[in-house]
Amino acid sequence: MIAQMLLKSKEKSTYKEDSVGEKPIRSVAKALSWRVIGTLDTLVVSYILTGRISVAASIASVDFLTKMILYFFHERIWNSIKWGK
Repeated sequence: MIAQMLLKSKEKSTYKEDSVGEKPIRSVAKALSWRVIGTLDTLVVSYILTGRISVAASIASVDFLTKMILYFFHERIWNSIKWGK
């Protein structure tokens, strides 16, 4: 997003373009794709620390659910903020 803003031409966007933002389904897709990457990381780190795949899988499962929900609401809140758009 920051890179797009820096590379974007100096043309002024319209209020309608700025106010629409992302649709919730896009935030869900982004949350899912990011959580898959993050969960794989958590699984590997948990396995290295515990040496038990069952414990690592349990940690990764809880991590997947909680952080996906947090990320979704984080995205929606930031999408409603007009600053930087």
